[in-house]
Amino acid sequence: MRTLKIAALSAGTILAAFGSAHAEWPNDRPIQMIVAFAPGGSTDVMARAMEPFLEKELGADIVIENRPGASGEIAYTALAKAKPDGYTFSYINTPGFLSMQVQRKLGYDPKTIKPIARIVDDPAAIVVPQGSEIKTIADFVAAAKANPGAVSFGSSGVGTDDHLAMIILGAETGTKITHIPFNGAGETRTAILGSQVTGGGLNISEFAGNDTSGLRMIVSFGSERSPQLPDVPTAIESGFNVEMTSERGIAAPLEVPAEISDKMSAAIKATLDNPAFQEQAKKLALPLAYLSGPDWDKAMPARLDRFQKIWNETPWVQQ
Repeated sequence: MRTLKIAALSAGTILAAFGSAHAEWPNDRPIQMIVAFAPGGSTDVMARAMEPFLEKELGADIVIENRPGASGEIAYTALAKAKPDGYTFSYINTPGFLSMQVQRKLGYDPKTIKPIARIVDDPAAIVVPQGSEIKTIADFVAAAKANPGAVSFGSSGVGTDDHLAMIILGAETGTKITHIPFNGAGETRTAILGSQVTGGGLNISEFAGNDTSGLRMIVSFGSERSPQLPDVPTAIESGFNVEMTSERGIAAPLEVPAEISDKMSAAIKATLDNPAFQEQAKKLALPLAYLSGPDWDKAMPARLDRFQKIWNETPWVQQ
């Protein structure tokens, strides 16, 4: 009996210590935040804007690491394989995070990734060089019809929101647009400025939150006009049934303890509620749209089904 009591006491002591360790998270270790795209894009800009606010809320240093490539798969694979101790998180982007699941066999299981919170919902858009003769989405489509395959479109990668918007636009209008994938919005912007592509996909924040010299946004794929760019029409009001946005948020390995993910979620919410951050987000044109991890996770299956349908019905864009 005495042996059993000692064993029970030891187990209780271990559990108490384990709980205490979690309660103290984060300790004196830095937290790694992975960004799935190259520096200069909307996710990278958002991550670096949030960094000091999250550090203050959590009482810990945050180290941002860019791991671009494969439309986010490299970063998400690293996240899925990371130790679930609360010291590795990643920004994730849908639709890319979802659409790649219907495109190909992945190097990780998406079910091993746990959404912590959505931060923004940022409409995709078409941007052209300032001197382009293409002034509207109707011009863009007309050029694609007149010169099949000659009109090119740069995106942040296969299966990203801007790429999927072109898939839908091509299907809606019966046009073939040559897709040129890059590793992030910074590279896409450079290609547009250099007229290496006819046009390219930049989200509202990637355009309105930066120097727009040499660029012109001709249409957005939001459900309504952006407050930051009220003169830019939506595709829907222009007569094209295309709507596509980029949701960006933070995720963790699935087995991260609830007390850690809850604390991170609370820190994100506190950051988004901070007037100082809201002012900075306004300058960067970040369309804040907080969702808790569970609520964001519940919304993903419907989007996944939509992307599966899009991908199945327009096989030519898989090239």
